[in-house]
Amino acid sequence: MNKDIEKIEHRLKDLVSKNEDAIKGFEQASKNSEQIGIKNYFEKKVIERMQFLRELRASVPDLDLGSVAIDGSAAGAVHRTWMDVKAFFAGDNDEAMLEEAVRGDKSAIEDYDKALTETMMPSRLKKIIRAQREKLHNDLQTTEILEDYK
Repeated sequence: MNKDIEKIEHRLKDLVSKNEDAIKGFEQASKNSEQIGIKNYFEKKVIERMQFLRELRASVPDLDLGSVAIDGSAAGAVHRTWMDVKAFFAGDNDEAMLEEAVRGDKSAIEDYDKALTETMMPSRLKKIIRAQREKLHNDLQTTEILEDYK
């Protein structure tokens, strides 16, 4: 495998891992949230991120982007534990979970930006990544509005 393809595969694996962590994190946030509207919001984000994974994997079937199982990373597992601790001590679980969602979405947008800087990334793949990044940006704005509303 040439170096350009390896770099692309590495960037895509980063995005897959970030989305797996997001799915698990939003599931955890939904469990920790109290208001039904906030729970539903996080559940919708789980569905959206599952769609992101399907799109990424389908876009490059020849690359090894991991198993279909949603494993998440060690760093993501640590973050989810932090979410539980924060929820335990927070006076407002919903606000605490929204804060963590903002942090996670900002981090994801950074990873998507890095992927978009790859000059050898095929344009059809960049189009998918750009569309997902735009959805993440919109989600971030929505989450910040919900957080301010809380």
